Amino acid sequence: MLIEVKVQSLGLDRSNNNPVVILQEEEGERILPIWIGPGEASAIAMQLAEWSFSRPLTHDLLVSVLSGLGGSLERVLITRVMDNTYFAELIIQRNGDVISVDARPSDSIAVALRLNARIYAEEDLLERATVEIAEDESVPLDPEGQDPPGRSKDPAQDLKEYLKKLNPEDFGRFMP
Repeated sequence: MLIEVKVQSLGLDRSNNNPVVILQEEEGERILPIWIGPGEASAIAMQLAEWSFSRPLTHDLLVSVLSGLGGSLERVLITRVMDNTYFAELIIQRNGDVISVDARPSDSIAVALRLNARIYAEEDLLERATVEIAEDESVPLDPEGQDPPGRSKDPAQDLKEYLKKLNPEDFGRFMP
């Protein structure tokens, strides 16, 4: 099932200084962090800041080509992840035909923002990202190898507690 998401924020992963775009479901609190390249992060940041340039940048050029060919971006789908790489599709309508174009999520998001197109993610990606975030949160065992006090035996409860504490501002701000 597809869930509509929005760009909640753009930041830097403080552990490695890589840009990360945080998508949040429109009707909920789950998030999908996607690590992206600095060029794509700049394109997203510039659009979020509503900066304009006298000459088109790459994503602006794609928007112009799409429009010039009589197409419109209906939506972006973030469809799957394989080996820590996310995949997306641009769903384009032109002359009554629907065309699906394979694309990186970062480029897709940059184009969608420019065209005010909706962005959707497969629900299992939101679920998986939520679980992975919780699993990545390392809580050290005590010296005897036991769970520390306060950590429950219920992973779902641990996840719920972690997500309540997760704040997109925990990521640093990305500045183009």
